[in-house]
Amino acid sequence: MFKVGSLVAYKGKPAKISALTTHKYDLRFSDGSIRKVREKDFRYIHPNFVSVNDQCPIADMNILEDLQVESLSLKELTEWLFDDYSSQNAWCTNLLAEDGLYFFWNKDILILRSTKQIKIIEKQRQEKSLEIESLQRCVDNIQNSKVDKRDSFWLREIEKVALNQSKHTKVLSALSIDNTPESAHRLLLKIKHWSELINPYPERHKIYPDEELTLDFKNVARKDLTHLKSFAIDNSDSSEADDAISLDGDRVWVHIADVATQVNIDSELDGYAQKRASSLYLPDQTIHMLPPNLSSFYSLGESKKSSALSVGFVMIDCQIGDIKIIQSEIQVEKMTYEEADKILKNDQVLSKLNALAKTHKEFRNENGAIKLDLPNVDVKLKNKKVDIQIQTKSESRELVAEIMVIAGRVIAQYANEHEISLPFLTQDVGTFTEDIIQNKENLTDTQAFQATRCFKQSKIAPKASLHAGLGLSCYVRVTSPIRRYLDLLTQQQLVRFINNRTTLDDAQIKQRISQFNIIISRVNKATKQSIEHFKCLFLKQNNHWCGKGIIVELNNSKATVLIPEIAMITQLKLRSKAKLEDEIELGVVSINLENRLIDFKPL
Repeated sequence: MFKVGSLVAYKGKPAKISALTTHKYDLRFSDGSIRKVREKDFRYIHPNFVSVNDQCPIADMNILEDLQVESLSLKELTEWLFDDYSSQNAWCTNLLAEDGLYFFWNKDILILRSTKQIKIIEKQRQEKSLEIESLQRCVDNIQNSKVDKRDSFWLREIEKVALNQSKHTKVLSALSIDNTPESAHRLLLKIKHWSELINPYPERHKIYPDEELTLDFKNVARKDLTHLKSFAIDNSDSSEADDAISLDGDRVWVHIADVATQVNIDSELDGYAQKRASSLYLPDQTIHMLPPNLSSFYSLGESKKSSALSVGFVMIDCQIGDIKIIQSEIQVEKMTYEEADKILKNDQVLSKLNALAKTHKEFRNENGAIKLDLPNVDVKLKNKKVDIQIQTKSESRELVAEIMVIAGRVIAQYANEHEISLPFLTQDVGTFTEDIIQNKENLTDTQAFQATRCFKQSKIAPKASLHAGLGLSCYVRVTSPIRRYLDLLTQQQLVRFINNRTTLDDAQIKQRISQFNIIISRVNKATKQSIEHFKCLFLKQNNHWCGKGIIVELNNSKATVLIPEIAMITQLKLRSKAKLEDEIELGVVSINLENRLIDFKPL
């Protein structure tokens, strides 16, 4: 029980006990206010209250080193430091205790710190002071748009937020800027610490960068198919050839780069590929699913002879038979789609394969397949300039695409017949209008846009099922093992099966599908947002751009507009009446690069 008139500390302020009741004390403060407080909520300082202040004499702290005790009372320590235990001196001792450098409160006892502890705290405080000074300098520099090398630590902190590697940095808070990736990105652009060419999205979505790994090469017995004329046809800028096609009499061969022979299930390389799920082909870079130093090793046509997993079959009236899967050695001729188009009609192998592909596409169409022909573009960064090219129709491109669909059908059928678990791609029948079904071969842009909302979401499962969008009873992707993990997994299963080794069961395949789905979501976001970023940058670099838009949806005065030459969809508020399929000239009002937003207007 403390007597009336005592000096106490309450929340860092001095107060006088003016009265006491059974359970509480009345504390009077310097401003005359009174507060009822429990004993445990204040600290007793001195029996006699006098008005005290924070102006304290300098105490000789060296005296503490001579004390051979670990703790003292407030009264004892005050007498050691200031000789006299007065109210003012006791208050000053309390302030030193609250500061905590030399001693600190433990209930009602003061614990003395060792010299080592004091030095550590002093160093920490010095570092904190320098940090505060550094932070303020950086804030001032940013506000004056003149950052320099001394600000590098804080600029890196802002970059971490922009790349989603950190959720908070003191410098953004000090600038009253939201700690979001977009806000950080905007600031880095504003102060010109980041160029507009920087693409933050792979790192923001935690895409693993390329690494180099070594390969313990395995030799296996291979069937010699080098007598076949095998074509690997791809884009002109493609650096990896996953697949090639050839013909041997009535037998069609699809040759797939034999990655699985070298990349065993659960090997280090397999784990590397699993963590990445897919290669990313971005406007400014390619991020590989497999180590780049090995991708070229697997790629078909990189040397005179290439190792392949070859799938041979005979197709009569669009029915697949006599399927053979072998590890082979082939000789590949690489060419672009443009080069293939020039020889397509005159080359005996390609012309026969083209006829077969067209027949199979008709077969799929009769079985309900629907392919949307919405505009697609290639976006590339070349010499710091963004280039956008519309993907032109190509007969050889259609040929290769259809043969790869057939290969997926063939492998799915083979797996069903031999009860091999694979990551099958399935899709239920969509909810298409009769108009879309009747005109699916020649859909307008509006019909194609509306049809995108009618498809059921495709799924991946260890059991085969209908793929309605392709018009096939079963289907699996298999022809890109260098760039897609599930294609590699399919190939691994096939290689194990044809070599009489145990394959993964449904549960194991399902587990890998689940892991893949998580990672591919990040991959798809990074890819989509990277392309959006460079489309925005294209329009910034071409600031007088104008182009054609096609109205594909109307909702009162709002219109959804397709812009074919940049493959974008935007929404506009129209002032005049319009109808579906109307063409309008568009210009750009504003571009928000960090949020990938473009505001268009009718011209």
